[in-house]
Amino acid sequence: MIRTQVSLSRDEYEAAKAEARRLGISLAELFRRSLRQVIGADESQPWMRYAGMVETGDDRSSQHIDDLIYGHKD
Repeated sequence: MIRTQVSLSRDEYEAAKAEARRLGISLAELFRRSLRQVIGADESQPWMRYAGMVETGDDRSSQHIDDLIYGHKD
C-alpha cells in the first residue's frame, strides 16, 4: 500500500471517525471503501471489490487470514 496524507476540517474528521466507529472499522478502511465507491474496483481482480468488506468478528483475523480463506489445515 501507499501511504498518503489528507487534510480535513475538524467537523469532517469527527464525522468520519464516528462513522468508522459505528461500522467497527478503522478510519483508513472507511476512506478506502469510500474511495472505491467513487473510482470503482480493479476489474482485473474482481475479488478485490470485496476486500475489506467481510467481517469475521475476530480482531486478530489478519494474523491468520489463510485459515479464514482456505479453511483450517489439519
